[in-house]
Amino acid sequence: MSGQDPDPDSKRPTWLGIYDRPGRPSVTGIEIAAAALSLIWLVVAVVFLVLPEQTQAGGFIVMLLAVFMPVAMIWVAALAMRASRIMREESARLQTAIDAIRQAYVSQQQRSASTYEPAVARKLDEIAAATRNTQSALATFSSKRRDTAETDQEKGADDQTSLELGTPAEEMAAPLPTDIFIRALNFPETAEDTEGFNALRRAMKDRKTAQLIQAAEDVLTLLSQEGIYMDDLRPDMARPEVWRQFAKGERGRAVAALGGIRDRSCLALTSARMKQDPIFRDAVHHFLRRFDTMIAEFEPEASDADLTALGDTRTARAFMLLGRVAGTFD
Repeated sequence: MSGQDPDPDSKRPTWLGIYDRPGRPSVTGIEIAAAALSLIWLVVAVVFLVLPEQTQAGGFIVMLLAVFMPVAMIWVAALAMRASRIMREESARLQTAIDAIRQAYVSQQQRSASTYEPAVARKLDEIAAATRNTQSALATFSSKRRDTAETDQEKGADDQTSLELGTPAEEMAAPLPTDIFIRALNFPETAEDTEGFNALRRAMKDRKTAQLIQAAEDVLTLLSQEGIYMDDLRPDMARPEVWRQFAKGERGRAVAALGGIRDRSCLALTSARMKQDPIFRDAVHHFLRRFDTMIAEFEPEASDADLTALGDTRTARAFMLLGRVAGTFD
């Protein structure tokens, strides 16, 4: 092989060369046939028309027309036939080029789809990693909660002798600060969220709060099995006065703003699970009852800022989603 570069035209895409005009011979069979017919006619005309009529000067113009008119017609017919053939060839070549362009477009779309699949796979891997982090955080919380419960039981056995007969232990404990309560209802962000775990640890010492957190943890775990995570929801936040109306017993359309979840896929998946899974349905109703009790006790002492912060927690988002599916706001 020589060291010269190949023909630049060979580097072009295949379909770009399909419509290149091919080289044609300047004289084709049509022109040759027309020339032969013209020559034959001229010989016949000279032999049979010109020589007999050469003594008649008055018929010279008629003779010329008789000689050259058929020749002109022959060439007009020849040119028409050539133009027709060229048009057929050009039409076939154009159709071939269009087919090649269509095939190239389809191939490009397939390549684009093949490059899109890895991006989808990476997104699914990120979602799976986030799920594992959440499950790890909940598992860590559960183990720490069990350790705390065992420690509290040991301390409770020592402290019971100092309590008056018939006095519940929770009444002797200091009330849970509002910021700690709200932070606990949001659950830890990650396994390294020390502040979130500290808030949960303190909240679990309060019996009613612990019951609500346990109910919320159960429904969040069941929802995660359907691929529904509270971090992915972007609800329409309700005003504090709507929360107050709900805490005072209002139901139906008066508090419909609390059902601010608009994600149709989440609503459809949750509704289907409610109809098909009795365990899920019981967990949802239990959680909604605990939340109703909590908000009724929390609202009188809470400020508007506290209610707004409460509405932005994962527990409140679960309440918005499940309450709407259960028909609480209908």
